[in-house]
Amino acid sequence: MKILRFTDSEGIVRLGTNPADGMATEVIAAGDKGYEPTGQLRAIHSFLAPVQPAAIICIGLNYREHAKETGLELPRYPVVFMKNPAAATGHGQPVVLPESCRKKAQTDYEAELAVIISRPAKNVRLGDALSYVKGYTVGNDISARSWQKHAGGGQWVRGKSFDTFCPLGPVMVTPDELPDPDSLGIGCRVNGQTMQQSNTSDMIFAVSELIAYLSEDTTLLPDTVILTGTPSGVGFTRNPPVFLSPGDRLETEIDKIGTLVNAVI
Repeated sequence: MKILRFTDSEGIVRLGTNPADGMATEVIAAGDKGYEPTGQLRAIHSFLAPVQPAAIICIGLNYREHAKETGLELPRYPVVFMKNPAAATGHGQPVVLPESCRKKAQTDYEAELAVIISRPAKNVRLGDALSYVKGYTVGNDISARSWQKHAGGGQWVRGKSFDTFCPLGPVMVTPDELPDPDSLGIGCRVNGQTMQQSNTSDMIFAVSELIAYLSEDTTLLPDTVILTGTPSGVGFTRNPPVFLSPGDRLETEIDKIGTLVNAVI
């Protein structure tokens, strides 16, 4: 099932499915049964991120071709960092460039498969890892490169955590409809021009490996979002570099999930 999270015309947050013509069929969470339709049609006022993240854990350099374009060796272990959960925003919502990113062009796009954890996960065995997945969605790890590499003291968190720097959506696809997350076309377009085009099969660490690794001695809470890395084609590796500017239209797409659209302001 494809699940969206949205506000209706009265500002009430709801879950729905089958969005069409500005409407969605409301669903409710039904525990082990997943989601049950209520039969009510609700107007979609605005899309929200499919979940309100408990945490956003990110993986760097997880695509072979991306590691190659950066000139770095393939990592032996997943490269882990985090984004502030408050950075999450939804489909159709703007990516806002803060004042600190407007003095110098530096804001980059990173198309990513996002994995959402369903229940507390700790010391998960590799063979059981996908049973902890609530669903999958499209993500974009928006990154302020100067803050990531220089102004932030060489750490990554601040330059990736500004408000709206983690678009997610438009829907979450439940695992029964997406049994193999490691073979999905993934791409990103800026103003209609394809900037990234790859497949999750190029990932160095598969989804199940990431869940098992991240849960070693550490509890992953329900609604933790794992951003699994970005493919090649990011803006800072291009000659000349390509960074996001006000007025740009960002489209992030993953097969079998959908297209996440955000304007840059």
